[in-house]
Amino acid sequence: MRARAAGFAMLEVLVAILLLALGVLGGAAMQLTALRTRHQSALLSRAMQLAAGLAEQMRANPAQMRLPDGSNPYLSLRYDALAEPSPAPPAALCFGAGARCDSAELAWFDLYQLKWLVSQGLPGGRAVVCRDRAVWQGGRLRWQCDGGADAPLVVKVGWQHKNPDGSAQRDAGGQFAPGVALAVGVAP
Repeated sequence: MRARAAGFAMLEVLVAILLLALGVLGGAAMQLTALRTRHQSALLSRAMQLAAGLAEQMRANPAQMRLPDGSNPYLSLRYDALAEPSPAPPAALCFGAGARCDSAELAWFDLYQLKWLVSQGLPGGRAVVCRDRAVWQGGRLRWQCDGGADAPLVVKVGWQHKNPDGSAQRDAGGQFAPGVALAVGVAP
């Protein structure tokens, strides 16, 4: 009788160890998911800060914003950090003591600064400024711009999102979607 009881005790210990191991694995999986979510949230916050910062710089440069779309330097922004990892500095660097820039030089400096921040802060980062009426398509943000002089001005910033398994997240067209699209209200 005693030998049988010892066998049951050993079985109970093995079941307890198995349950403990499953609990530890579940906790570790939850921790990894939380870390991945926190990282994606930090990237989204960074992208929003960059888009809002550029929108404010655009509003603060009304001389360039009044130009026709073809002459407005801000509307030339189509930046991809994978294609241009080290953006070339503009002719005038508009910071520091004694730096004097006109509105066009300031616009080019603003764009350089955004490119540099996107390349440093967002993995596979991208930034676009365009006129777009249909920022959303199929419930997702999109990079394409439909243009039109009466369409709102939009700053789009994104990075290469990851799926839970670590693979790159792509849309139906094989691209990653922008993380942020911010309409820029510019006073006439």
